[in-house]
Amino acid sequence: MLSTDTKLTELVKRLKEFAASNLECVILFGSAARGDFRGGHSDLNVVCILRSLTVEELGRLAGAVKWWCVEQKEPAPLFFTHEELRQAADVFAIEILDMKQGRRVLYGEDVVAKIEVPTNLHRLQIERDLRTILLKLRQHYLRAPGHVSELAPVLRKSFSSVLTLLRHTVMAFGETPPVDAHEIVARAAALTDTDASAFDALLQLRESGEFHGDIVPAYGAYLRALEKVLHALDHHFPKREWQRVKKTSS
Repeated sequence: MLSTDTKLTELVKRLKEFAASNLECVILFGSAARGDFRGGHSDLNVVCILRSLTVEELGRLAGAVKWWCVEQKEPAPLFFTHEELRQAADVFAIEILDMKQGRRVLYGEDVVAKIEVPTNLHRLQIERDLRTILLKLRQHYLRAPGHVSELAPVLRKSFSSVLTLLRHTVMAFGETPPVDAHEIVARAAALTDTDASAFDALLQLRESGEFHGDIVPAYGAYLRALEKVLHALDHHFPKREWQRVKKTSS
């Protein structure tokens, strides 16, 4: 098995080989760049900036991406042009803010540094993503009420995204979030007046891969905690104050 640095070096080498002058930069972001990477659990998230994104140019990179995704079992890199990434800061506010606050330039110029992320739309994306997860968790429970074997994987998968959203909730409150997962949960819970213990089973599941205890109260506490975080976002940052374009009277 290749080390993290060896994998990244080989990826850049393959991208440069097939994209040639079309490759503008390659940036690592996420946990591996922030310093909370967990081998065997965390992914290597990469964004590639190309000068052209025609199907012909993308086709040249198919072999490198297949090697990365199939052989190295990493998520497919994100591909943007520089201008497209800048314009996407409103709809991908969470992702680009993650890039801005934790990144490592593997090749080329740092094109992320000067991108501005609108904080109002960042808050809206946090809410939308949390509400989407909450709805899906309810649907999963309806399909298998009380069944640990079916619900535990659902909890584990959802908590990876929820942890990111809790970290961004702390950011929405104007604070620099901790790196450690337990500390992220504790700070987000304190800011939103949520019971931090509702996430204990999820933190244990994240670390051990196994669920222990009664799934029903744990699942219920998790749902209530997410509802409380959402309520706090609406209470502290009401959407009527976060209009994208303020209308002026004619």
